[in-house]
Amino acid sequence: MDSWFRDIEPGEGSRISRRHLLALGTGALLLPGGLASADQKRRPRVAAIYTICTHRSHGHVILENFLGPYLFNGKKTDPGVDVVSIYADQQPAGDMTPAILKEYGLPVFKSIDEALCVGGKDLAVDAVLSIGEHGSYPRTKLGQTMYPRKRFFDEIVETMKRSHRFVPVFNDKHLSYRWDEGLAMYQTAKQLGIPFMAGSSVPLATRRPALELPPGQVIDEAVAIHGGPLESYGFHGLELLQSMIESRKGGETGIASVEFLEGEEVWNAAKAGRWSIDLAKQAMIAELGEPHLRTVPNEEPDPNHAFLVNYRDGTRGVVLRVGRDSTRWNFACRMNGQPKIHATAFYVGPWENRNLFKALSHAIQHHFIHGAAPYPVERTLLVTGALEAAMRATQQPGQPLHTPHLEMSYKPLDYRAMREMGETWKILTPDVPQPSGIHRFGKE
Repeated sequence: MDSWFRDIEPGEGSRISRRHLLALGTGALLLPGGLASADQKRRPRVAAIYTICTHRSHGHVILENFLGPYLFNGKKTDPGVDVVSIYADQQPAGDMTPAILKEYGLPVFKSIDEALCVGGKDLAVDAVLSIGEHGSYPRTKLGQTMYPRKRFFDEIVETMKRSHRFVPVFNDKHLSYRWDEGLAMYQTAKQLGIPFMAGSSVPLATRRPALELPPGQVIDEAVAIHGGPLESYGFHGLELLQSMIESRKGGETGIASVEFLEGEEVWNAAKAGRWSIDLAKQAMIAELGEPHLRTVPNEEPDPNHAFLVNYRDGTRGVVLRVGRDSTRWNFACRMNGQPKIHATAFYVGPWENRNLFKALSHAIQHHFIHGAAPYPVERTLLVTGALEAAMRATQQPGQPLHTPHLEMSYKPLDYRAMREMGETWKILTPDVPQPSGIHRFGKE
């Protein structure tokens, strides 16, 4: 069992110069999954469906890793797939879609069906990249952004059904702001045999220290910490939490209740023993070296808030907002009734959160090439329900919202091959300027 634990601080490694960065850009290419170029008989054709593609939007930071080589675990990596069509739901000022059309010659279609058929009558792609994040969309009374992920999915499915062919789909972030829509998407994919993948980029980030939790442990309590807005970052925090504890003893059985706390009530609940402030301190120490919680030096103060997640098997989870750092992703837990705390911070690399999407893109490409998600979509389905419940719980802070509909089980997968282990940050260092357009590795 000791071989499973890597509760160590990795070395900083050597800093590689910009000249080395450019030289490496001429080296050999690897494909997702470690395949050499000669092993690839036919590159899957991909339709990219997105809300918008402005600078640093998800459309931008995912798509750029599909249009040319990128770094993954320190190696120049070929996408292994070819984007052949685009559908943009909105094109606000500054949208990059026209520039992508001009530079890459990709056709931009007026409907999702046309993009999937590449202008023909039947499905003409082998996979669909669906990015329903960012853009101008209405909000619910709870403050949830009504991104058109379900509409995107439904239109994608209609084209597949008409063509009698079903290909892999990736859905960025949670399935929908509504549980019933997310569940319907999941069930439809299952019924039609659509290889379906979804979720967050955060679980694929580099862990510092390099913490690995062995499967089959009793997770007594766990905390995930972020530094962002309620819904959009609450999702990432929940998925980070879920990704770390889903392989616990007995397997996932679902969530019994979710509760929302804000301001002083967060700390009152900790004093009452309802969640562990010691875990939160160690999670912050992993990031900053100091146990800052209520306020963080050099960050504007914002009210703390927390989701208390009570699992059906007795595991206690907390997603806590601390400070205002958009790159803050920390985790800590106790296991097997022991007092020892295991903690880590998820490092996203330079350029804020932009480089998180290299590992996510690698995982998506693996999904498209092999027709199987590297980690279960059920993880994101459960988080979709937990987030919707948390947003509803904001209407009655301090009152647990029971979630019998979130009784569900799934088997986790070992997805370490999809994670960025840190070698990339020896090459892409903070002194490498962030490009404003599409980042093409080796052409900085």
